[in-house]
Amino acid sequence: MKVSIFDVAKKSGLSVVTVSRVINQAGTVREGNRQKVLQAMKELDYQPNAAARSLARGKTGIIGVAISTLNDSFFDAVVKEMNDHLAERGYFLALSVSTDVFKSFENSLFQEDRVDGLIVVSPTNEFAYVTELEKKKIPFVLIDNQYCHESVSSVIVDNFIGGYEATKHLIDLGHQTIAHIRGPEPFLSSAERERGYFHAMLEAGLTELWIEQGEFSISSGYDIADGWIRNVKVPTAVFAADDFIAIGLMDAFKTLGYQIPKDISIVGFDDQVFASEFRPHLTTVRQPAGELGRSAVDELMRKIDGVVDADTYHTIKLLPELVVRQSTAKRNHK
Repeated sequence: MKVSIFDVAKKSGLSVVTVSRVINQAGTVREGNRQKVLQAMKELDYQPNAAARSLARGKTGIIGVAISTLNDSFFDAVVKEMNDHLAERGYFLALSVSTDVFKSFENSLFQEDRVDGLIVVSPTNEFAYVTELEKKKIPFVLIDNQYCHESVSSVIVDNFIGGYEATKHLIDLGHQTIAHIRGPEPFLSSAERERGYFHAMLEAGLTELWIEQGEFSISSGYDIADGWIRNVKVPTAVFAADDFIAIGLMDAFKTLGYQIPKDISIVGFDDQVFASEFRPHLTTVRQPAGELGRSAVDELMRKIDGVVDADTYHTIKLLPELVVRQSTAKRNHK
């Protein structure tokens, strides 16, 4: 026999109204009573009707997430954290994977009556998103955005600090000929990681900078390393703008007879899943994927629930962490 809200009320010893308020996440229920209702729901295995609950709240109960790719374990981790954090709050996540911003908006999912809010992850057509969402009056938050907007809330990682720490680690190991393979345009992360490299080098009095333009791909790192080796011009250490580039570098160097880190030290960025699985294990800068996802959800919920004024915007900047593994070592003086 199907359990009803009346059964939960009887089990908890509270009124149907109180049970309804707990189910619909009203903020007017005492914590003790809320726990009684939640315990009764758990013991009875009561599953509230999502459609009815959304109707009662005047909301859809759905948060949209727009992202250009899932071929990336870092973004996978961000999306998973958002999904879990939204589920804790009684929301479902609806995912749109597309590099075409307007195709995303043509999808009926991203209309003002279909989602309660939207999180946009690492957009490349950022101004199009911002313009369209402001026009539709849909609450939204950006993750890893490329520009600073006065009227947009966003969550970003301090890529400058990450680039600085990666480069300083190599400098502290005694390296002086340090190359940086930067990421592509238009990503702000590419420019900020390069700026961190630049600052650490000049701070150490190393004025001979070595910067190569790369792409966030394994083949990009491989091709650049292959070119260095063929031209017999190889640095003693490299800070790569992401782990894909770093893995490409490692593949090329090992294929052509170099030992890592004996002959060359390599640092990546992101801490992808494979960073600790390839050998030697990759030294990298870990982005706080879980904290990124949680912070974006919390900021969006504050907007949806009216905790912050509609015209209040925040830029939340999180710190990365240098993770030292096997791909870096003290400079080998030959």
